[in-house]
Amino acid sequence: MPNRQIRRAARAATVLAFTAAAVALAGTAAFAHVEVESETAQALATNATVAFSAEAESTTAGLAKFQVVLPEGIAPADVTLAEAPAGWTFAATPDGYTVGGAALAPGKDAAYKITVRQLPDAKELVFKTLETYSDGHIERWIELPKAGADPEHPAPVLALSPAAPGATPVAPAVPSPTAAAPSPSSSPSPVASAGAPGPAVTPSAAATTAAATATGSSGDSSSPVVPVVIAVAAAAVLAAGGTWWWRRRNRGTGS
Repeated sequence: MPNRQIRRAARAATVLAFTAAAVALAGTAAFAHVEVESETAQALATNATVAFSAEAESTTAGLAKFQVVLPEGIAPADVTLAEAPAGWTFAATPDGYTVGGAALAPGKDAAYKITVRQLPDAKELVFKTLETYSDGHIERWIELPKAGADPEHPAPVLALSPAAPGATPVAPAVPSPTAAAPSPSSSPSPVASAGAPGPAVTPSAAATTAAATATGSSGDSSSPVVPVVIAVAAAAVLAAGGTWWWRRRNRGTGS
């Protein structure tokens, strides 16, 4: 009996050890997620600071960049960088933003903050995030819960409290005039020139105009009548000249 009790106690201790290890691993995985929080997590809050944090999972490569897809209701122009690791920069993208720079030391967690011009009137905001390490490895924190099951790579979600009484949406941010202005062109566009009003002179039309001016006629220079008229006139001139010369010669002979 004593030996049997000892074996049972040993098995129980082994089970407890495995259970503790599993819980520890689960806790580590949960902390490895990209987390988001805000002290002003309220619908329609203005100039809200939103903080993100991510635990480094690699012991050989450091965190270098975060690419975020903004939730519906927040435009890239409404977001600015409030705080980030030294040397990191912020850039807007068509659907969100990127923040990053020189890679952090392997094992060093990353944290940064953004300022949102106004949070939308919603219950929660999803910030799908791509996390890039210095060795090129990318962790995609973009999954949402399905059928009550927790995803392996959940997207950061910020829950919002209802809007304050009287809170209203602010006017959309005005795009930068410099960014909206078209770049100047050194030569007119063929398409624009073709669409511009005004007469278009073709080589055949120019030739017709020159011929009409030279002949003093408003008719079409391509008509066969013009050469005939010119030929007849030339023949008449030659005939008159010949007659004049013949008369003069006869007078000289008669004298």
